[in-house]
This record gives sequence, C-alpha cells and structure tokens, in this order.
Amino acid sequence: MNTTNLPLLLRATHVTFDTPATERLVQLGAKSIVRASERLIIGPCRRDPLEHVRTREAWCASFEDRRNVDDAGQKWDRLYSSDVDWKPPVVVWVSMGLHQRVNLWRTCSWLRHLGIPCSDVLIVEFEPVYGTMKRFPEPPRIPPFDCSASVAHHPDDILLDRLDKARPWPVERYDRAVRLWESYADENPLPFVESCARGVEGFPELGPLWGLLSHFFPRRSPEGALRLSRLDELILSILSEEWQTPVRVFCNRTPLGLDLRDLGSCTGDLFVEDRLAQWAMHASNAAVERAPGPKPPGHRMLSNVYRLTDHGQRLRDIGLDQLTDAPSLPVAGIDAYSASAPWVLLEDGRLARL
Repeated sequence: MNTTNLPLLLRATHVTFDTPATERLVQLGAKSIVRASERLIIGPCRRDPLEHVRTREAWCASFEDRRNVDDAGQKWDRLYSSDVDWKPPVVVWVSMGLHQRVNLWRTCSWLRHLGIPCSDVLIVEFEPVYGTMKRFPEPPRIPPFDCSASVAHHPDDILLDRLDKARPWPVERYDRAVRLWESYADENPLPFVESCARGVEGFPELGPLWGLLSHFFPRRSPEGALRLSRLDELILSILSEEWQTPVRVFCNRTPLGLDLRDLGSCTGDLFVEDRLAQWAMHASNAAVERAPGPKPPGHRMLSNVYRLTDHGQRLRDIGLDQLTDAPSLPVAGIDAYSASAPWVLLEDGRLARL
C-alpha cells in the first residue's frame, strides 16, 4: 500500500502532550501516536536525551508513591522510547499550556537529533478555551499561569480543519524552538532567562513561563539577605503549629492559599505534598515535622500531617543563613537552593549567582 495516498491523520506519526489529546486522536482514527506528557516545568531536565531520561527516573524514584507510568502501565513520556517508529510526516499537536510549550521545544530538538527535517514536521497549534460560564454574572477567574489548556478542548471539526491547514514552520522559527530547549535544559540558566525577558518571536509563552519558574528560586533582598522562594514562603506561611494534611494546606481559604493554588495549577496538588515531605526530611533541625495522617498510605494528600517548627518560623520570617537551609529543588537544568548552583532571584526578577 502506498501510504502517501492515505489521509494525513492515518499515515502520520502524531505527537501529543496530554492523555485527553491522545484519546481524541485515537477516536478520530490516528494509528501512530507518541505521548510525551511529562511536566517539565517541575523536576530536572537535561540536554542529552539519555541523561534526561536517567535523571528524570531517578528524581521520580526519590518520591514516595510517585510513578512514571499511568494506570495502564504506559509511560507518560515516550518521546525518547526506542520502540517508536518515526515515519514522516510528524504532526505535533500543541496547546498554549506552558507544559506543552516546553515539550514542544524538546520535541523539535529530538526530531532534529533523529535527522527528521523540519519540512517533514507539522506543528498544529491551538489557543486556550475557557468557556463562557454564562450562569455566573462575571467571567471566571483565569489563573496567571495556564498549564491546563489541551488540544482536546476543541471539537473534532476544528482539529481536522487545523490538521488540513497545517504547514511546516519556517526554518528560523524551528531553530528558535530547538535553541529554547537547549537553553532551558542547560546548567547555566542566564541565556534562557534573558530570552524570557527580551522575548523571542513566535514564542509568547516565555514571559508567563518565567513568571512561574521565578517562584521556585530563593530570593536575595537589596540588602543581601537570603529569603525563601515564593513557593516555599507560601507553604510555610500556611502551615502552623497545628497538624495539617497536605490537602488542607493546598485548599487553604486565604489569599495565600489562592496564590498557592495558582502555582498548583501548573505543578499539580501532589507537588505540594512532595515539597512538604522534602522539608520534613531535610536536615537534622527540620523546619517541618511530619506524622501519620487520618488515611493509610496510598492516600497521598491525607496519609500524613505536617506542622511548622520554631526553626521553620525563623526561616520563614527572618530568612536563610545559607542556601542549603532549604531542601534543593530541581528546576530545568539546575537545582534551586543548591550550593553548587547558587542562583538567587533579585528584586527586579533577574537571576544572579551568589
């Protein structure tokens, strides 16, 4: 059979960045789909594919009850899998969600590594769909960081129409996507942060992305004092001397809780539980204590309770003596709070090395 005569949906290799999009393409008749739905905004990233896979798996294994496969045993991220048959053309389906945009850069880099020319890659882009919410007198509140947008939010006729009109990106734009991934996963974050600050044509996600990532880095005041990252400041401010489950921390009904949930819209609520566990296990003079919760293991947001110690109050209110007073947190190509990569966020939003 001459596959070039088959409709593009049937003969192409499709790349998707979330499960709903994968399921929709299956329903429409796509035969070859590669799901690459890693949340690359949290956790380590590496430029070398083998090192990236190894580092992500090690990071995943360091958490309690975290899995890198879905309920069916399929990996969330198959981009680098050796069993993928990359028959061109390759169609990349991407929304404006921040996770998906970072995965788009990585996909462009990987396809180039495989020797697939950008003329054989069709990138089908979709804007977010928020809905009308007509039953409410005011429009719904939209989080400042959008990671929930999905190709699957659009009806079938829109998907097929966009596919029919899809064309390869100009070489220059494709090159910029590859360079963005390389700088994002690099051990020197400054080129990437500078790209976010000045903007890159064709990639409007850079400003909001850095707005999100900047919340994960420890801060340095104009006077030189070291402060917690905004993420950790929120978590330790919501905690108190009373025991709280992670779900109670995440659902806190204050402006602090709302800010935490804004970040959680991209990290996921389980990330808050992960971070609480990291704080509880960090150093002998822990800032956070942990005890068994109301539910047995397996109920991650309810199986433990946490409370703030005097040392935690000091870190929250006065600041850090050194970066390693807080547990390290991998962000893209570096680790926040790391002595070997002492990057801090300045008051003007730039990163600087101590």
